[in-house]
Amino acid sequence: MSDYNPNEISSDDRLMAALAYVFSPLVPIIFMLMEDKKNRPFIKAHNAQALVVGIIMIIIVPIIAAVTLGCGSILWFIMLWWAYKAYKGEYINIPVISDFVKNQGWA
Repeated sequence: MSDYNPNEISSDDRLMAALAYVFSPLVPIIFMLMEDKKNRPFIKAHNAQALVVGIIMIIIVPIIAAVTLGCGSILWFIMLWWAYKAYKGEYINIPVISDFVKNQGWA
């Protein structure tokens, strides 16, 4: 996903990408409806991944948390790490999900 020039990533792009992970899946859906946000390559790449991960987390985390007596919810901290990396202006390669998003043409 590093086909984009890092010098063209604004601080607004980095902030929006980080917010997409922290408040997923709600914020990615909102960004998809905003014309100025959905066409920015950096935001688009992170937004698509955050949306897919957010939907998966909503389904899987409660099941894992129930089985592990709440310890499974620690997976949410992984999304905070991805948000931090996005805020630093880095692209994130999430196994399986990044490839899925690329193959679908979403990023």
